[in-house]
Amino acid sequence: MTVGENNMNPELIGKIAQIASVLEVSGHPKPGNVHRTQDFDDMIFEDFLISGIVIGDFMKKAAERGKKYKDDYSLHKIRLGEIIKEAVFETDKWIGNNTNLGIIILLAPLSAAAGMSGDVYELRKNVERIMKATTSKDAINLYDAINAAAAGGMGEQEELDVSDAEARGKIIKEDISMFKVFEMSAKWDLLSEELTTGMTVTFETGFPTFKKIKADYGINKATVQTFLTILAQNPDTLISRKYGMDTARIISADADSILQNGGILNSQGELLIRQFDKQLLKNKFNPGTTADITAAAIMVAFLDELSQ
Repeated sequence: MTVGENNMNPELIGKIAQIASVLEVSGHPKPGNVHRTQDFDDMIFEDFLISGIVIGDFMKKAAERGKKYKDDYSLHKIRLGEIIKEAVFETDKWIGNNTNLGIIILLAPLSAAAGMSGDVYELRKNVERIMKATTSKDAINLYDAINAAAAGGMGEQEELDVSDAEARGKIIKEDISMFKVFEMSAKWDLLSEELTTGMTVTFETGFPTFKKIKADYGINKATVQTFLTILAQNPDTLISRKYGMDTARIISADADSILQNGGILNSQGELLIRQFDKQLLKNKFNPGTTADITAAAIMVAFLDELSQ
């Protein structure tokens, strides 16, 4: 496997991860989510800003390890699960709430891959390599991170429920890697599907949408339009776990209808977005998975600019 010689700088990669996190939550009005004019009862806009900042050192660490351990035989030494766990625990110290588990899970492999990549094409290939090289120890650390974040339904399944102590023993005994854990969850969790399919939505939908809209309309509109585009094409699995897939599909159809009217790019579409935002908030429908993938798409777009 050939890796790019023009590797990205780990310090810059860490900063880009922070920027992506902060820009995602700042997207306004990003429907159904916390944004710059909207808080939830249990978490507020500033919580997400702090969360985006505190993960920077861990994303830098991921990039440094990616740069150091870029050969196939040493990829497992990146210890991706450890980085995810450390970033989640650090967030908890500052916030005491799960504001960014999904973002950390997506941005950690992106950061590690960026450390060994010269462009976006290599970035995607290297994310796949890193994920497939994960170990059972990575899986255990992932479980610790999910439990610490008390993520709503994430990882709960009959075969390897993160809340089941026996599952940890099974992971070690059967040498079940973090990649395999995500494969088991991919049927009902879009983040897991992303990390076992080369981040298809991030690279093929989110990134090109953000890149194009940013060039023509600026960052905020690019963030909101990217969020809507991802949601329109992919029923949000945080919503489907809580309220059922039928509800998630209806919300995606509503997002698609708004895009057909221009989305954030014209006044009619913006009015529809604001109404959609109120509707989602009233019913406590939070497209959190869509927000996480939006952050990943923003990170890829800025990494693409860095590699030019």
